[in-house]
Amino acid sequence: MLQGRFRLRILSAALLSLLVIVGWSSAPVAESALGVNWGTVSFHKLKPSTVVDLLQDNKISKVKLFDADPDSLQALMGSGIQVMIGVPNEMLAALSSSTAASDSWVRQNVSRYMRKNGVDIRYIAVGNEPFLSSYSGQFQSYVMPALLNLQQSLAKVNLASYVKLVVPCNADAYESSLPSQGAFRPELTQIMTQLVSFLNSNGSPFVVNIYPFLSLYGSSDFPQDYAFFEGTSHPVTDGSNVYYNAFDGNFDTLVAALSKLGYGQMPIAIGEIGWPTDGAISGNLTAARVFNQGLINHVLSNKGTPLRPGVPPVDVYLFSLLDEGAKSTLPGNFERHWGMFSFDGQAKYPLNLGLGGRGLKNARKVEYLPSRWCVANPSRDLSDVANHMKLACGVADCTTLTYGGSCNGIGAKGNISYAFNSYYQLQMQNERSCDFDGLGMVTFLDPSIGDCRFLVGVTDTRSSSSSSSQVYRRWVIVWMLIAWRVWFFVM
Repeated sequence: MLQGRFRLRILSAALLSLLVIVGWSSAPVAESALGVNWGTVSFHKLKPSTVVDLLQDNKISKVKLFDADPDSLQALMGSGIQVMIGVPNEMLAALSSSTAASDSWVRQNVSRYMRKNGVDIRYIAVGNEPFLSSYSGQFQSYVMPALLNLQQSLAKVNLASYVKLVVPCNADAYESSLPSQGAFRPELTQIMTQLVSFLNSNGSPFVVNIYPFLSLYGSSDFPQDYAFFEGTSHPVTDGSNVYYNAFDGNFDTLVAALSKLGYGQMPIAIGEIGWPTDGAISGNLTAARVFNQGLINHVLSNKGTPLRPGVPPVDVYLFSLLDEGAKSTLPGNFERHWGMFSFDGQAKYPLNLGLGGRGLKNARKVEYLPSRWCVANPSRDLSDVANHMKLACGVADCTTLTYGGSCNGIGAKGNISYAFNSYYQLQMQNERSCDFDGLGMVTFLDPSIGDCRFLVGVTDTRSSSSSSSQVYRRWVIVWMLIAWRVWFFVM
């Protein structure tokens, strides 16, 4: 019996190897390209198939996910889009505990999709900014063990040479007053040395997230024109090199930091970069268009940077594809407005991605709720509306009403209507959700004012989506409990 099982395992491994060879007949060719981040922390989610159509219509060939959501991966099957899936920080401890845990994760989220007409998974992001200074080292000790376990697990299914492991880092991992003096934070020197050695040995790039917007947002002394690519009256002179934009300066600070560890030629990919369109004074449609178009033109020009002339990043993933209205606003109200497209896949501003199209194309076949809105009842006294406003905005997204937001200037009654409608749409236009003790009423006339858009929700995909997401979540919980039990037993 044992011999028969052993033969069966050998046969299964051989069949998987054959599928990999047939499905992925040649090793991946390194191509510099633009991709996008596809986040899903939203109250109003488009169907994954609609999002994949949106990617293809805009000739976007690379996408980065923040997890391994089965509905998203199912929609990407056969699309030809190169995919980076993610391991959330909260899973790092379990994955670092044993190869049994990493084997299970790879089977569930990678090898099952890697077949002919399957998903072209190129990268696994192990954690997301796990060395962020605000985490105070919470995830730091898990990163390298998780990487090593996952690498072994990929090797077992013959995918280690095709699927590359990376660790997206925040730009706060390194620091310097001038780019040429860049160095990793002292407390990260040891683990960064281990990480870049691992990346170099396995042919993986160093992935970094760079946000000039956050530099501008966080400091009143930061020169605004230095955040963009249009030239600046505040260039940074570093020896013989002159920096005219924050991106180049930040990028070369990382190059210098890598050089200090002996890896000055390591390929670098930009995991996240973008500009929000709302929720802050400097976050608006014009600024987002100017920044993103400037970035795209800069990268595709192959100009490179002073420390890497003619060598642009291997890949750049714009942040983000869609707005995510359910994200935490702890960093700022702008967090929900990074999308090039609104939540319903409609382009916010003209943008040439340099991918063969002249401008962004909107999502097709979006299924909206009926065209009706909830607004303040003009015949009622609204003096006691405060608690209703608090309820509505405590559940729905009202960030555009705040200072610097696109709806900040629509007046008190407009604010009430916007809050009521946001809640009403989130409740799938349930009639009772527009009551507010008689202070609300349903209208069929669009109350949008200027740039302030009163949304209409999309049909609820939570009920119609496959049960695979629920199965996946239950599997993750069980798997993590098992992994922790193994870890506890070993300890």
